[in-house]
Order: sequence, then structure tokens, then C-alpha cells
Amino acid sequence: MKKLLSLVVVCAALAGCNSTKEPIYYYGDYSTAVYAYLKADEVSAEEQISMLEQIISEAAGKNKPVAPGLHAHLGMLYFETGNPSLGTTHFETEKTLFPESVQYIDFLLNSAKGA
Repeated sequence: MKKLLSLVVVCAALAGCNSTKEPIYYYGDYSTAVYAYLKADEVSAEEQISMLEQIISEAAGKNKPVAPGLHAHLGMLYFETGNPSLGTTHFETEKTLFPESVQYIDFLLNSAKGA
């Protein structure tokens, strides 16, 4: 009986350690895009926008939500390139997808309008 109980405990522990879960959000090459933003002298804002738009379309193709912050990052790039209407659209999308970001996104929107 002890052997059976030990076997059940070991099997349950191993089953609980399964690390092959799919991530909730689709990140694609988002870390590369963030790195490109930080090294802005090597990659233009337009190229960064293209990278982020590609990630969004890949996520849609996989029927997965994009990572938190991606639309905010894209909105910020649109503001930097002189396209505030698309910037605002992506900021609003970020607020809709991630309601916990509303205060920060509102701060960014107010800052962008003041600049």
C-alpha cells in the first residue's frame, strides 16, 4: 500500500511540473522590437512600427492576444513619427485590452497632447 501511495504522489508531482503550457499572449519578436527601440540609432521608428505591426498580424493569425504593452509601444512610435491619430488609436486599444493600464495610458495621452 505504501508503494502504491508513493507512486501516486510521485506521478502527481511530476504531472504538476509540466512546463509545456502555451503562453496566454503572443509575443513573437516583441523583445527584439523593444531592443530595437532602445538602440534607436540602429533601427528607424518606421522599421520598429513594421516589426510591431507584423507581431500583431501574426497574433491574429494564431488567434492569440498580443502581449501587454505592445499597442502602447506602437502608439508611442506613431506619436514619435508624427501620426497622433494612429498613436491615439493604439493607446485606446491598449486600454481596452488591458484595463489595468488605463491610468498610465491616460498619462501618456495627456503628455503627448501637451508636447
